[in-house]
Amino acid sequence: MPNDTETKPITLVHITTVPQSLTFVMGQVGYMKARGFNVVGLSSPGEWLNRFAEREGVPVHAVEMPRRITPWRDVLAVLKLVRLLSRIRPQIVHAHTPKGGLLGMLSAWIVRTPVRIYHMHGLPFVTATGLTRRLLIWSEKISCRLAHQVLSVSASSRALAVETGLCRADKIKVVLKGSINGVDAVVRFNPYNVPRSSREETRQKYGIPTDATVLGFIGRIVLSKGLVELTKAWGQLRADFPALHLLLVGPLEPQDPIPRDVEASLRKDSRVHLIGEEWDTPALYAAMDVFVLPTHREGLPGVLLEAAAMQVPVVATSVTGCVDVVQNGVTGLLVPPYDAAGLAGALRTYLHDGKLRQRHGAAARDRALREFRPEGIWQAVYEEYLKLLEKKRIPVPDTGIAVSLGESSEKVVGSERRLLNTSS
Repeated sequence: MPNDTETKPITLVHITTVPQSLTFVMGQVGYMKARGFNVVGLSSPGEWLNRFAEREGVPVHAVEMPRRITPWRDVLAVLKLVRLLSRIRPQIVHAHTPKGGLLGMLSAWIVRTPVRIYHMHGLPFVTATGLTRRLLIWSEKISCRLAHQVLSVSASSRALAVETGLCRADKIKVVLKGSINGVDAVVRFNPYNVPRSSREETRQKYGIPTDATVLGFIGRIVLSKGLVELTKAWGQLRADFPALHLLLVGPLEPQDPIPRDVEASLRKDSRVHLIGEEWDTPALYAAMDVFVLPTHREGLPGVLLEAAAMQVPVVATSVTGCVDVVQNGVTGLLVPPYDAAGLAGALRTYLHDGKLRQRHGAAARDRALREFRPEGIWQAVYEEYLKLLEKKRIPVPDTGIAVSLGESSEKVVGSERRLLNTSS
């Protein structure tokens, strides 16, 4: 085996369909770079791709990859990916999301990349029907077949993948408690780091009274996120709670759009605030009293981890992914999907009980700090890389970095518990 001076750096390529998805591995990239990896990002062109390159200090390449099933454009994308991978010659290709997984695994298989990892973020076939459903299932099976290792973002998604025959049970695993990247509950999503004035300033910015009670949603404004049910639940609540406001953060997308009458009813309501995409989400969570995610399907929703870290109680649906984050009656409330009345009832429970909101929010943050630390997930992914490289007898440079996991999070948990005990 060659000595350390002769050992070549490992080149790791992350592939996603849309550049926004590269945010899933922000921070993780620096962790791998510090351990001798050269990291490259491949995704569709866009502002987020450039932002990823600047923030993480890595090279990126733009390849148009449509999210929908478009055979000829998909073939063209594979050809471009094959050319790029042939030039980059990575030891590891780590592909994410359904379409990115299919195109990435197929391209990496063609060029015989030594280590191929498919990261299953969600299963869109759950809400699909007919031919589209069959194609989505077929796509997942191919991605799993071509990968050396499949990682799932949640235990519930893994169970569904095995149950439906998408992947062999011995080939798919969950990293720790799940999630692709954990949540930075120590620094970025720490309510104690957000200035006290931020809550009022954010509300004023969007025309929300400072003394209002705010329900918040962050995500794509699409049908599968449960916006129809949320609109119906809002209609049942707004008359009973005159100080209640609804803050909706995210883009309206032409794919999977909400009905026009639903959008119109939201836009004409003076107590509904549609603000589009916003990067400074900690300030938005700080402005909320309850976070709501009535989604129809998920892998593991990062927004629920962020809300938990920000100590905001959540109402979510009991679908894959959500059930891995929300402990019903402990860190939040779960309701069946497509159930507007149940959603309204759970929200009403929180609106009537501020102490319950506070208790669930504190429990949610405590769990986020203990079980979804980014550093723990990064180290587990790194160890997965090492295992797969060892199987292929590919040497890894020894950086001599000693790893100390979880110390900062454990200190925060302890200090916050002491703070709560002295103030109670």
